[in-house]
Amino acid sequence: MRKNQGSMLCPSCGKLISVSEERCPFCGAWRPGLYGWAPVVQRFFGRQFDVIRLIMVACVTLYVASLLLQPDAILSGGGGLFNILAPGNQALYQLGMTGGIAWRQGWWWTVFTAIYLHGSLLHIFFNLMIVRNLAPGVNQVYGPARAFVIFSLSGAAGFVLSNLVSGSATVGASGSIFGLFAALIVYGRRVGHTMLTRQLWPWVIINFVLGFTMSNVNIWAHAGGFAGGWVIAEAMRFNDDKRESLGVQLLALGLLLVTAAGFVLSFINVTAILMGK
Repeated sequence: MRKNQGSMLCPSCGKLISVSEERCPFCGAWRPGLYGWAPVVQRFFGRQFDVIRLIMVACVTLYVASLLLQPDAILSGGGGLFNILAPGNQALYQLGMTGGIAWRQGWWWTVFTAIYLHGSLLHIFFNLMIVRNLAPGVNQVYGPARAFVIFSLSGAAGFVLSNLVSGSATVGASGSIFGLFAALIVYGRRVGHTMLTRQLWPWVIINFVLGFTMSNVNIWAHAGGFAGGWVIAEAMRFNDDKRESLGVQLLALGLLLVTAAGFVLSFINVTAILMGK
């Protein structure tokens, strides 16, 4: 609930102030209480927001939904190890696949929704396994809101590059994963943790090179995700206590809402097209 009175920690300097202060008396931040909503946002990211759980649950739920929406496509996608339990394109478009028709239609939000969709059982298994290993580290050194911003914007950057260069229909969290790699490398460089950067660079190179040896791998999304994650992480301001600014928290909340709305918009638009045939 909105807090109209009492005290709170200033999102900029961390000092105890009144929630109704027009300016923070310590750092001069304008409207630090955000008209009573700042404490609500801070509590959400401080206690309730589990970025790793959110990503894992969203990916699994949407993968199952993609199979249920078009069950006849599961066994018609051809053989091969990487086509096991592959959802159909119609279902993926309904849930927010980017590129192809979606990009030509101007459905820009799909660069966010496609992050959480996957093209086969092995696709989602390997991606979530890597997310489960990388995301806790990013969450620990950057904080949950910044970790979600990095994950979302790097994935979106990868899909934007992919859509501009190839225009092919595409899904997957790989661009975001390369963004997480980049964020950890940037952190290691910034704090002088050379052991961390030395461990990560070989994994980045190996995963990128492997993409050239496998079919249906979106190299452009990988490259764009890594570049996007690097730029975003460089722009992040963090300190020893890893306090996240209200601005970053609001950005994370905005990205979360845009992505959720994107799933709804994609489903409505594609379903309307299918019903009009």
